[in-house]
Amino acid sequence: MMLKLASLVVAAAWLAGSEIHAQDFGLRVGSMAPVASVQALDGSNVSLAQYVGKGPVLIQFWAAWCATCRELMPSFARAQRLYGSRVKFVAVAVSVNESIERVRRYSAAHKFTHTVLYDARGEAVERFNVPATSYVVVLDRRGRIVYTGVGGDQDLVAAVRKAL
Repeated sequence: MMLKLASLVVAAAWLAGSEIHAQDFGLRVGSMAPVASVQALDGSNVSLAQYVGKGPVLIQFWAAWCATCRELMPSFARAQRLYGSRVKFVAVAVSVNESIERVRRYSAAHKFTHTVLYDARGEAVERFNVPATSYVVVLDRRGRIVYTGVGGDQDLVAAVRKAL
């Protein structure tokens, strides 16, 4: 698992200059979302299963140090602004080179209004087959994956529309 987490750092650096687009990596579109346990920012355990099957969900795997994730922020914010009343937006911070405290500070400084979680053990990274930070998975209301993508130039508005 540590190898998988360490590979996120390498992959994020590589992807920053690449032309990788949606569906090149990660989970298969059409499959059901996996189950994984993460932490809320107060340290309590949370299962990602609590968001699945209750309506559309967008899950982004990110890190405070990730330049590609910062590049994706406007698209994420626009999608949330347009569909936040109909879609659950969840950001799962990876534990590579950051602590839960750093995630708390970063989230507060950027005034995030979506759910922010922390993957302390890398369970979600492994189960969601996360290839790099900025990886986005969109689920429909049944929990079926309708979109995956990685990179800062993803059109998350179009991705969310696939779930509605």
